[in-house]
Amino acid sequence: MRVGVVTFPGSLDDRDAQRAVRRAGAEAVPLWHGDHDLQGVDAIVLPGGFSYGDYLRPGAIAAIAPVMTEVISAANSGMPVLGICNGFQILVEAHLLPGGLIRNAHQQFIRRDQQLIVENNETVWTTLFKKGEEITIPLKNGDGGYIADAETLKHIEGEGLVAFRYAGVNPNGSLNDIAGLTNEQGNVVGLMPHPEHAVEPGFGPDTPEAMRSGLDGLRMFESVVRSFVAA
Repeated sequence: MRVGVVTFPGSLDDRDAQRAVRRAGAEAVPLWHGDHDLQGVDAIVLPGGFSYGDYLRPGAIAAIAPVMTEVISAANSGMPVLGICNGFQILVEAHLLPGGLIRNAHQQFIRRDQQLIVENNETVWTTLFKKGEEITIPLKNGDGGYIADAETLKHIEGEGLVAFRYAGVNPNGSLNDIAGLTNEQGNVVGLMPHPEHAVEPGFGPDTPEAMRSGLDGLRMFESVVRSFVAA
C-alpha cells in the first residue's frame, strides 16, 4: 500500500506521519502542496503543523492549495484521507468534514497526553479499535476548539459521525467533547490529537507498563493498511 503524506509550507509533522505509515507496513510517499499529481497513492495523510503560517485561519489557505483539488476529488471518490491537527483544520476548511475549529477556549496552546473515547470504529482508519475503547494520544494545538451550529451538531450526533471524543477533560472547549470526526462514507477522518506520536516504543505516551510506551496511534495507520489488504 502507498500512502501519500502532503507537505505544506509550515508542516511540522510530515516526517513523523511518514514514519508512522512505514511502521504500519505501508510505503510513505511524500506529496508537495504545489503539485496536482498524487503519484498513484492509495490513501492520503494531511499532517499537523501551521500550514501557510495559519494566516487567515488555520488550514484556510492550505484548503485551496493545488494538491487539494486532487485530494478533494480522491476523497469524494472513496480514497481514505486522514487529517491530523492542522490536517483536520484543512479538512473542515475544504468542506470534506463539517463544522470549524477555533482558538482554544482558554486562549492557550496545549500539549498533553490526551485520553479519547473511540466513538466510531467502522471507518477505514479505526477498524482495529473497539467502540467505546479509551485510548491515549498526544495532543498539541492552539486552535482546537470544535464548533458547529445546532443543526450540524444534531446531524453529526444522529449519524454517528463523531470518531473520537475527549475523555476525562475537554482540553480546548470543543462542543460535545468532539476530538475527531468522520464523513458519512467512513473514508475521511480528522482529529486534533496526533496518532503519529504514539507509534513507537520509547516515544509515545506513558502507560501503566512503562514510560513512553503507548502505541495507540499506530492502530490508526494499521487500520487503513488492513482495509487495503482486505480489499
